[in-house]
Amino acid sequence: IFLLLRLFQGSALAGVFVSSYIMRLELCDPLHRLMASMVGGFFGVFAEVLLPGAAAVCRDWPVLQAVATLPLLQLLSCWCCASMFPESPRWLLATNQISGAKRSLQDFTLRNGVCLQDDVYPGETLLAQIDSVSEERRPRYFTVLELRRTRVIWKNCLILSFTLLIGTGIQYCFTRNLHTYSTNFYFTYFVRVVMGALACVFICLSVDRLGRRGMLLLSAIVTGLSSLLLLALTQCTPHPPLCCSHTRTDLHGVMVLVLSVVGLLFSQALAMLSVFFASEVMPTVLRGGGLGLVLAAGCVGMAASSLMELQNNSGYFLHQVIFASFAVLSVLCIMLLPESKRKSLPDSINEGENQRRPPLFPARPHRDSIPLLCTPGPLSEYN
Repeated sequence: IFLLLRLFQGSALAGVFVSSYIMRLELCDPLHRLMASMVGGFFGVFAEVLLPGAAAVCRDWPVLQAVATLPLLQLLSCWCCASMFPESPRWLLATNQISGAKRSLQDFTLRNGVCLQDDVYPGETLLAQIDSVSEERRPRYFTVLELRRTRVIWKNCLILSFTLLIGTGIQYCFTRNLHTYSTNFYFTYFVRVVMGALACVFICLSVDRLGRRGMLLLSAIVTGLSSLLLLALTQCTPHPPLCCSHTRTDLHGVMVLVLSVVGLLFSQALAMLSVFFASEVMPTVLRGGGLGLVLAAGCVGMAASSLMELQNNSGYFLHQVIFASFAVLSVLCIMLLPESKRKSLPDSINEGENQRRPPLFPARPHRDSIPLLCTPGPLSEYN
């Protein structure tokens, strides 16, 4: 029953990710883009809190049938009432669907209740500008196969898929150590959920100040170091003397617990920030397909953790070594990513290809330059 409810929860979260990270992200300005997109993360944490209670209620077969049928009916109702979810005007404009973009903008104007007298839309000037700027071209649709012709976009998609794979797959290495303190299933489960909520809060408080790439780099470093230290503590524990065995055992247990909690916190932050970062660096014409590929890599990481449970922890040491090595390797890959903090979303493939990685440390504004040795170039926008 729990696995079936987990499947329903995964399908629901996939819809939340698509709606919050694509629809709302494309409609918000750069300053409020993060908070609008983190709604999906908080909704996922709330759904995981309610999941054990739903599993306990669904022990009876008729109740389980009702719970299984309700999401299907809701999906069919949303499919039939497609007007409840208007299309993104940004995507319509990027794919040359001018008439659909104008209808979507008018729909937003009506829903927001900002119509003037005689049903005159306040955005008529904007619609006229769209007609004057846009060219009479046929709509062009893009698929994920367009990534083969790109040089920067597919690299960003590959790196963020790699970081999401690590963030979801390495969580099993931290939750397994919590079983030594309590064999109760709900203890480990709710510790993971609480760490997920704290990871959401941590991202909301830090990413807008320190940047997407910097916080992703910090999360990968802390995750890798925590995994490596846990690997050393759990596999290479020396035999202490009898006089201080109790003290060293307590200290060893506390260190393992702290590293497990910290690693679980930053691994979930790494996974959430990878999804959000991918939705910002992907161009509008490919944002849905690129985000789907990144989420698919995250599902592979979760499947690796489930595979370890099915094999009764057989090969756990190799699993931890591989993901810890991947976490250290991801630190070098993250350096190749661009920075999207307070920048407009790229719409076309050319805009996505023009994204360049900023320097790790900004240039000093009052640094002395020697004209005879080097010619100062134009200031970069990242400085």
